[in-house]
Amino acid sequence: MSDKKWFSLNIGKEHKASSKCGCGNASGSCNSHDSGGNAGIGEERVKDGFEQVFEVKMDRRSAFRKLTASLMIGAGAVSTSCSMVAGDEAKEKAQIDWEEQFKGNYKLMTDDEKKATVDRLVRSYQLRTGKNIKMSSKDAQEGVLFGYAFNISKCQGYMDCVTACVKENNQDRNSQMEYIRIHEMKDGKGLDFGEADDNYYHEVPAEGHFYLGTQCFHCDNPPCVDVCPVQATWREDDGLVVVDYDWCVGCRYCMAACPYDGRRFNWSTPEVPEEEINKNQHYLGNRLRKKGVMEKCTFCVQRSRSGQNPACVEACPTGARIFGNLLDPNSTIRWVLENKKVFRLKEDLGTEPKFWYFMD
Repeated sequence: MSDKKWFSLNIGKEHKASSKCGCGNASGSCNSHDSGGNAGIGEERVKDGFEQVFEVKMDRRSAFRKLTASLMIGAGAVSTSCSMVAGDEAKEKAQIDWEEQFKGNYKLMTDDEKKATVDRLVRSYQLRTGKNIKMSSKDAQEGVLFGYAFNISKCQGYMDCVTACVKENNQDRNSQMEYIRIHEMKDGKGLDFGEADDNYYHEVPAEGHFYLGTQCFHCDNPPCVDVCPVQATWREDDGLVVVDYDWCVGCRYCMAACPYDGRRFNWSTPEVPEEEINKNQHYLGNRLRKKGVMEKCTFCVQRSRSGQNPACVEACPTGARIFGNLLDPNSTIRWVLENKKVFRLKEDLGTEPKFWYFMD
């Protein structure tokens, strides 16, 4: 490839009320309950809330918020006298859960709304576990477009990158979910993934083989984004393709559309031992996920947007992985693209992956 041909590959084109109360007792079994007291007040407030919602013209999102607030007021009136039993923290947790349930798509949030949902998630974790986490909502920086290069000559198949990725990104331990795959390929067979071994259990490097890693390639023209029916996945200005886990409906269209096997699906609630949870998190990255959503490599957004390399790059013992800013003419990734014979997988598809391979 000529020393400037890579730049024409779209690199620079876009960088621009119930039978129990809050105490758990049946109606009438708590001294605070009577047939005409707080319950009546709660019902009246809920009724007023419905009337206010449907009498005033507003958009669907505002209506949900207004109605939710009214329902919470009503519920609060019913259980006010049980607060000593239910506890202020339980009420706060319920309020957080309601607000999280009706929040919008992260991509469409204002900066204040992003901060509010991050603050809620941090507080929710504190209420559930009594421990603290740090969660960021840091946006893409101007003048940054992330890219990745993989030196096939140097990879020895050690899989330190896989282990580091699992730990860094709070991946489910039970299903042994892994964003990165290391393929053991036979010499002389080219890139024949049909004959590759992705689950080798022997000493490496094996004679007569070479190793090639795959993960999400963060395409400039990602097909996974086009097929998502709820816009739960999109491309950020710094080139990262991300997922809003709370907006994802788990249809798996994106998994089917990805030609690089870069997406993973949670068939069960992810489990990570408390002592192993990485508490340095990003909303669009390694925060704890729920059951039934898509996951993928994010180039460790919690690290990359803070000026660090992804965990896989840092963990590689042979230096086979290179990461950096494609728009920085002095970056190592730019040097590789300008001085090495690089190639990308399935270039004919026009997905423009920001992940290159090369050999010494």
